[in-house]
Amino acid sequence: MRRTSASLVAGALVAALAWTSGPSSPANALDPTAGVADLGQDINKILSDSRLTVARAGVVVKSASTGEELYSTDAGKLMTPASNTKLFTSAAAVETLGLDHRFTTSVLASGRRAGSALAGDLVLRGTGDPTMLAEDYDALAAEVAAAGVKVVTGRLVADDTWFDGQRLGNDWSWDDETAYYAAPISALTASPDRDYDAGSVIVSVSAADGQVKVTTTPETDYLTIVNKATVGSETDVLIERQHGSRTVVITGTVADPYQEWVAVDDPAAYAASLFRAALTRHGVKVLGRTVAGAAPEGAAVLAEHRSMTLGELLVPFMKLSNNIHAEILTKAMGRKVAGQGTWSAGLKVATDFAKANGVQVINMRDGSGLSRRDGFSPGSIAQLLTAVRAKPWFKTWYDSLPVAGNADRFVGGTLRSRMRNTPAANNVHAKTGSLTGVTSLSGYVTSADGEPLVFSIMLNQYLSGSPKDIEDKIAVRLAQFSRANPVDAATAELRSAQDPSAGDLECSWLKPAQC
Repeated sequence: MRRTSASLVAGALVAALAWTSGPSSPANALDPTAGVADLGQDINKILSDSRLTVARAGVVVKSASTGEELYSTDAGKLMTPASNTKLFTSAAAVETLGLDHRFTTSVLASGRRAGSALAGDLVLRGTGDPTMLAEDYDALAAEVAAAGVKVVTGRLVADDTWFDGQRLGNDWSWDDETAYYAAPISALTASPDRDYDAGSVIVSVSAADGQVKVTTTPETDYLTIVNKATVGSETDVLIERQHGSRTVVITGTVADPYQEWVAVDDPAAYAASLFRAALTRHGVKVLGRTVAGAAPEGAAVLAEHRSMTLGELLVPFMKLSNNIHAEILTKAMGRKVAGQGTWSAGLKVATDFAKANGVQVINMRDGSGLSRRDGFSPGSIAQLLTAVRAKPWFKTWYDSLPVAGNADRFVGGTLRSRMRNTPAANNVHAKTGSLTGVTSLSGYVTSADGEPLVFSIMLNQYLSGSPKDIEDKIAVRLAQFSRANPVDAATAELRSAQDPSAGDLECSWLKPAQC
């Protein structure tokens, strides 16, 4: 049974009331400048950390209700945001597509029915659903069988033409090509689990009877497994797909079970292989081979699957910082607004949304923040956070942000091991961001007075030692902020309280163990 201290419960209640009741006033207005000056001094002290001597640090703190700037340093400087980019992508997607948006995956018949035979092609068409599981493709196959089709004389056509053919971002690192967090983007794809890591397969190894056993989730023959691993006294194993191929090579030693998420080379072909296997299980035989192509005009719908709503998808997307969701939503925005499922069309939608909401300094190169050419200023992020409070969808979007110190994986998300047992726990709702030499944290916090604040912290180009604890110290200090009552230095809780096991990177980069 989980135990929660009275102070944390009270803090969470204050935060919830602040963000659901709209603008609020400071509890004590005797001297509204004393606490602001004290806050500035403390943040300056936190930023004097030696790890930032050669780095760049941009920080903005504003009152969410009035827009008053409470602290600022390098607010207008263009900096690398990493996954803070998802704040812009997610907000633009909700505004453009709507919280009720669902992705549809269809099976269509192209040809003439003759009893239980389809004289023509069977088409599997996707529109970008990142939540499709093997069981969903199995359900589609069952529908096809239930419709009376037993034999398809033509081909199985994988139709992912809802999006363009560009699979990887222009600026993505070539050595990320096989990593699940940089999987190819396709309108037809599959996920191995309910984190919905689209376009990837979980490869698991274990020691059994003196040999290394390999399994995949989902079970699939799409990948070719080359198992060179041996049983050893410790697990020191590398599971890696060779670039540009479907071959996964496993080397090293295995003592305890271990698993790795591996991106596939072609998500549409991978999804089609799962569907073909499901058809076989349900007694439907496709005589032709699997090919890529577009459904012809007039093809009849045999089966259909609709995804969860975008409002529901926001939770795994934002809590776990899912890069693939961000890129799929980017292309989906482009498809809806411009009729083009491309990065360029989708990024224009996101950028136009940001500018319409007062954002000035912005350079979006992708939807997730994987690109090191993405650029935002702390002031621009704070402006977005302030502007979206007036949106009718704000509460759903706000609730999708990671919550500091909350151990529930789908509440705390990438902040679940940070700021535990501090005034920021169950108070700070914020988006994390991590790349080598880059960290960011931007979001919302309720002050000790009950005043809602927005903040953006961006730290770039540090050389060693993760400065995420610096972000945490600032966030904790904001939770302690009182306009009229400076925080006593003897009682100020400026420590990070980050779980040491969390390391330098957010959970989304450390899938197997930490998330």
